[in-house]
Amino acid sequence: MKFVHRFAYYLIGLVMGCFIVSGFFIGKDTRCNYFPNARVLNNLRTKPFQYSDKAIQTLNEKWVDTADVKNTLTYGDVDFDQSNIPYNGGKTYIIEGKTVKNQEIILKVTNYEKKAVLEEIIKK
Repeated sequence: MKFVHRFAYYLIGLVMGCFIVSGFFIGKDTRCNYFPNARVLNNLRTKPFQYSDKAIQTLNEKWVDTADVKNTLTYGDVDFDQSNIPYNGGKTYIIEGKTVKNQEIILKVTNYEKKAVLEEIIKK
C-alpha cells in the first residue's frame, strides 16, 4: 500500500476519533486541574462564596470590587508557604492577584467544607 493511502486512512481515523472523543466531553462540566494552584482555586470558586465584614468594608472603599476578587480567584497565585493553615474549622489560603487597574492585591480566604469566606483584602 502506498504511503499516500496509509496517510489518508490515518487522517480519516484521526478525525473520526476526535469527533467521538469530543462527543463524550461536550456538555459535561469537565476540568483538568492537575496542579495544586488550579485545584485550590477551583475548589474555592465552586463553593458558595461569602464575604466577612472586614472584606465588605474594604469593598466599600471602591478601590477594589467583586470582579477583581473573581478574577483573582480565577487567575491568581496561591502562596502555599503562608497557606493551608487551620483556622476556625477551615483552612486559610493566601491568594495574590491584580485588580483591573493593575493594582496588586492579596486575598485571605478561609476554605470550609461547605463554603468559602473572604476574610480580608490587602493592597500590596
